[in-house]
Amino acid sequence: AKARRKAEPGNEAHVGAPMPGVVSALAVAAGQAVKAGDVLLSIEAMKMETALHAERDGTIAEVLVKAGDQIDAKDLLIAFG
Repeated sequence: AKARRKAEPGNEAHVGAPMPGVVSALAVAAGQAVKAGDVLLSIEAMKMETALHAERDGTIAEVLVKAGDQIDAKDLLIAFG
């Protein structure tokens, strides 16, 4: 697996992986407007499904993963514009 970019600590535009796992579902695409609380994607880890939510309103600039991707903690998953 190729190394992924890491989310920059303190960068509010970056959504990083909270844990290692597999991306089970994507709920957003680049260019999409989201509101705080919207589901961005789901991660499966240790047989548990974890949804990541937007922490603020904004527009998705980039989605760096797809369903089925293996990810590590702190990997950059989504970037806001």
